[in-house]
Amino acid sequence: MDFGFSQEQEMLRATARKFLENECTSTFVRARMAEPAGVTDEFWTKLAEQGWLGLVYPEEYGASGLGFVDLVVLMEEMGRASMPGPFFSTVVLGGLAILEAGSAAQKKEWLTKIAVGEAKVALAWTEPSARWDAAGITATAKESAGGVALDGTKLFVLDAHLADALVVVARTREGARPEEGVSLYLVPKGTRGVEVKLLPTMDQTRKACEVTLTDVRVGADALLGAKDGGFPPLMRVIDRATVALCAEMCGGAQRVLDMTTEYAKIRVAFGRPIGAYQGVKHKAADMLVDVENAKSLTYYAAWAVDENVPDAPLAASMAKAYVSDAFRKVSATGIQLHGGIGFTWEHDLHLYFKRAKSSEFTFGDATYHRERVAQLIRL
Repeated sequence: MDFGFSQEQEMLRATARKFLENECTSTFVRARMAEPAGVTDEFWTKLAEQGWLGLVYPEEYGASGLGFVDLVVLMEEMGRASMPGPFFSTVVLGGLAILEAGSAAQKKEWLTKIAVGEAKVALAWTEPSARWDAAGITATAKESAGGVALDGTKLFVLDAHLADALVVVARTREGARPEEGVSLYLVPKGTRGVEVKLLPTMDQTRKACEVTLTDVRVGADALLGAKDGGFPPLMRVIDRATVALCAEMCGGAQRVLDMTTEYAKIRVAFGRPIGAYQGVKHKAADMLVDVENAKSLTYYAAWAVDENVPDAPLAASMAKAYVSDAFRKVSATGIQLHGGIGFTWEHDLHLYFKRAKSSEFTFGDATYHRERVAQLIRL
């Protein structure tokens, strides 16, 4: 049985690493951290030219038509470079939501634009309750004058300030279960009543916003998928996004491990490289075990969601539960083994530690996903 990547996927990995080493340097990342946009038009155009903005969309939309495992390969390299910008929010969250639930016309319009770099889309899901389940969806969508009126507040919406459209998750009716009565709406940029406020975040490579919806009127054609039936496709998108995020985290953890082992070979203390001491060796070995286990769980989850197997949600939560802890532990140990220099602003380790902390809680932390795993195996 072959558990390896295909030749094409390894070529994608090599191409992505070379591109990001040249175009997404530490200097570039730090510059984008200091700016509200978090990306440049030139860089976004280059991503489109690589074909990455449409990597997992069907070819009929001018996209590449590759599989989800291919996206995971790419996301791992992006995590290794701590790449800033709205790739994740647009291609994985907003774009997959349109692909999963949109009509033929909606897919044609928006996926085509995303693939060539002409549009960015954000998913407005979580709210002030900070819940990741259906019970946390309290924003309302009520029929009004031949359309729908949206009201509510969405928090931690990635890159909403850059989005040409928002996929808004709203409650259209109260059901016996929280999962019932949830619908998705595509709200174009500039729609009256939409207010977007950029939030301060610990991880400045990833921009998050507060979106306030006040009597936002959209037409009936703004509905994505079936009315009251938006939660199942939303969860399929979130499972995929969770795995893609795990891949990004694996790439970051691998980079921290590489930086740490390189440093341990050249940093001399008491006449010997610190890597020669047992205490450093054992910590580095623990880091390697965490990284490799994280990759194994992520790769399996990527295959599971790509093949749409029944256990795909379980695989996604198993991966997130482990990788959330692993990336945080690896990045913290990397800083510890670097000593004082690891705490300085000039060293890149803090970029990965901050990304680890923000990613740990995105889509739910390890505790949330352990509970979800328990529920999925009927404990």
